[in-house]
Amino acid sequence: MRAVVARVTESSVTVDGEVVGALPGPGLLVLVGVSVDDDEADVDTMVRKISELRILHDEKSAVDVGAPVLVVSQFTLLGSTSRGRRPSWSRAAPGARAEPLVEAVATGLRARGLNVATGAFGATMQVHSVNDGPFTVIVETAGSR
Repeated sequence: MRAVVARVTESSVTVDGEVVGALPGPGLLVLVGVSVDDDEADVDTMVRKISELRILHDEKSAVDVGAPVLVVSQFTLLGSTSRGRRPSWSRAAPGARAEPLVEAVATGLRARGLNVATGAFGATMQVHSVNDGPFTVIVETAGSR
C-alpha cells in the first residue's frame, strides 16, 4: 500500500460538480493506492503510520490534535514508469480488491477517533487542496515495494 500524505489547510473532493468529501479545517489529505500484494496487515500499518505521523505543526500527529483526514483512492500511485513512456499499472490491485482496503483505511482512522472524509472510489474526481508548508510525504507498507 502506498500513500501520499499532505498537510493541508483545506481540501475537498468533487464528483460531477458535487462535493462528496471535505475537511472541516486544517488536516491531512491522503491519496491511497493499493497493490496486488496488500492485505489487512498493510491496512493496519497504514492506519498507524498516517494517524501517528508527526508532520503537523509543532511535530504533532493527527491523533495528537484530532486533525481531520480526507482519504482519496488513487490507483495511479502504483504506476511504474521504469520502462517506456506509458506507466504500467500491473502492481495496482483491481477495484474489487482495492475498494474494501481503502475503505478499511478510512474505517481504521475513524476507530482512532479521527474525523475522516472520503472521495468516491472509482469516480473521476477533482481534488482541491491547499498544501501547508508544503509538507508532503510518501508512506509505504511492505506490500507496495
